[in-house]
Amino acid sequence: MYELAIDTSNRPLSVAVVDETTVLASFETNHKLTHSETLMPAVDQVLKASGLSIGDIDRFAVAMGPGSYTGIRIGVTTAKTLAWTLAKPLVGLSSLQVLASNVTPSTKLLVPIMDARRDNVFAGIYQWALGQEQQLLNVLQDQHLALTQLLAEIKALGQPAIFMGAVKPFRQQIFAALGQQAEFATPFNDLPHAANLAMLAWQADPVADIHSFTPNYLRKTEAEVNWLKDHEGEGHGPYVQEV
Repeated sequence: MYELAIDTSNRPLSVAVVDETTVLASFETNHKLTHSETLMPAVDQVLKASGLSIGDIDRFAVAMGPGSYTGIRIGVTTAKTLAWTLAKPLVGLSSLQVLASNVTPSTKLLVPIMDARRDNVFAGIYQWALGQEQQLLNVLQDQHLALTQLLAEIKALGQPAIFMGAVKPFRQQIFAALGQQAEFATPFNDLPHAANLAMLAWQADPVADIHSFTPNYLRKTEAEVNWLKDHEGEGHGPYVQEV
């Protein structure tokens, strides 16, 4: 069985084709290019490198957030469209979980973070259960929170923690709060890798209804926040309505 995986959660773009045990082809870039322009050419490139057509893909996987609103929408919409059109299963996984999976095997806490601005982050805490079949467990649920709160949570756990993702702006704060409890992944492992997303997706159940599958932003968009502020107490229906 062949699986196509897509991660457009942030500036990096990663696409991969795998079978159940082998990475057949992958494409990654971290340039300031728009995913709307580069995603489909990247999909075409990994399919050609794998010697496959889109019709050969048995299953699709996508990083469903958090991250960049626009980036997530592009990836999720593309994966949904392909899966829906071809009547194939679709799996959505946390973008933070995909980052955490870069570091293995390890029994240390894995802390993927994304910059959410104003000293806030998107983050979760993960840890591998290293048995016969490795499983990546969620120790702290993915959330949008202040960096200081995240660091307090990690300090309370009292275990060594490896940070990955958008760590560069926060290194000094992390060291100040955690000292030798904190470690940092390599720059390569700060980037999402769709091949890891695909391997995780083999262990996950497909979404029950592709049509209703939506990104997990973990917070409201600025437009939603402003609308609610201007219409406080009025109530509202769905922001988007099917017609």
